[in-house]
Amino acid sequence: MKWAKRLACAALTAAFACAAVTPAAALSAEEIKAPAAVLMEAETGQVLFEKNPHEKRAAASITKVMTLLLVMEALDSGRLRLEDPVTTSAHAASMGGSDIWLEEGEVMSVDDLIKATVIMSANDAAVALAEAVAGTEEAFVAQMNRRAQELGMADTTFCNCNGLDEEGHLTSAYDVALMSAALMRHERIFSYAGTWIDTLRGGETQLVNTNKLLKTYSGITGLKTGTTSQAGSCISATAERDGMALIAVVLGSANTSDRFSSAAALLDYGFANWAMASPQPPELPELPVEKGMQPFVPLETAPAGRLLVAKGREGDVTCELNLPEKLTAPVEKGDAAGSVRYLLDGAALQETEILAAQSVAPVTFSSAFLRLWDAFLRA
Repeated sequence: MKWAKRLACAALTAAFACAAVTPAAALSAEEIKAPAAVLMEAETGQVLFEKNPHEKRAAASITKVMTLLLVMEALDSGRLRLEDPVTTSAHAASMGGSDIWLEEGEVMSVDDLIKATVIMSANDAAVALAEAVAGTEEAFVAQMNRRAQELGMADTTFCNCNGLDEEGHLTSAYDVALMSAALMRHERIFSYAGTWIDTLRGGETQLVNTNKLLKTYSGITGLKTGTTSQAGSCISATAERDGMALIAVVLGSANTSDRFSSAAALLDYGFANWAMASPQPPELPELPVEKGMQPFVPLETAPAGRLLVAKGREGDVTCELNLPEKLTAPVEKGDAAGSVRYLLDGAALQETEILAAQSVAPVTFSSAFLRLWDAFLRA
């Protein structure tokens, strides 16, 4: 699964309101058996369905999406390695709820603790990982809240790393989708989230994935379930078909059956109505340069990346060049020279900058004289 990084010059994608992604058939809020839900396309971050998206709610073990994001970032930076041994603290061993019965002083690898956290939703394993990254759960929770702010999760306050009910520990369906999209950029998470059964302790401890959609939904890739008395039954379900990845967040369902059926309904709705288009960038002319040492400057632009469109319209995206008649020297390589706008039925999907591909110095008296002299000699 390849996750293309969106280029800086294409950052306006999600800002364009576009009739080109209007669904063929609407999904009613009543069809989703949960008080809050969001369907998001993972690459663009575009919301395709929402029901009370910013309502602050407990989210149980969905919290572990942020815990796992910080663990993946620690692995990427080299601060943590999969083979590192982690010694269980008294605090980690004291966790209740879903766990793998870690004992104080027990040593387990980071890899096995991730397995337990993702597959079994083990609270004790999550705390052990948090302590391995930050020293204490308290310090790790501070990191979680900082990362949430960086991701724009304005509805979220974390009080622990595993999602056990605690006063003030709240998030929203939209924020869960945001952190799920961030975690999905770390492809190794899917080797855990897509595992149905595994074992620890040399086969003595069996892990069975809490995400039953792994057995029933085509294209499912993860990601995390959660259930507590305050949160109800929750899920952040991820799936991919035909190169498009979706995130279905369901918070507060009355039971596990409702959370799974609602997540599946959201994913079905997304796959039935949307697709990703990959338009080719246009051929760019050279732009005249006034008072420059060269009469023209070549241009360049970033690829469009992939664009979300109504299903069946992938080949209908057009592009529009916006360029001045000329530039005036001096021109520096990388200077903005115009833009390319990608359109569907006249609605803007994305805009990327057109840049000068090289520098052009201004004409000086001495350079002009040398030009004339060279022309005279060639005559």
